[in-house]
Amino acid sequence: MRVLPAIIATTLLSACMAPATDGPQGTVQAVTGGECDAGNAQPFIGREADIRLGEDILKTTGAKTLRWIPPNSAVTMDYRANRVSVSYDEAAIVTTVVCG
Repeated sequence: MRVLPAIIATTLLSACMAPATDGPQGTVQAVTGGECDAGNAQPFIGREADIRLGEDILKTTGAKTLRWIPPNSAVTMDYRANRVSVSYDEAAIVTTVVCG
């Protein structure tokens, strides 16, 4: 049952991120920021997805908005130069950090 761990991880991440996001599928807004550059954010891959990591990713990429992408999720393909998209797996481990 791979669905149950994903539900648990999503629930835990939601609880951890409630003050700064509308859930792990939502966005985190930076106070300042602009165009995203994900090049220096690749070392975040393999780390646990949480609100502090999201804040660090925003600072490192210079993006204004962070979008969490849970496992097996459909996302819009619209490109936003000021957004960083972070995918994570069933264990809440970051798998990709890309702009857009």
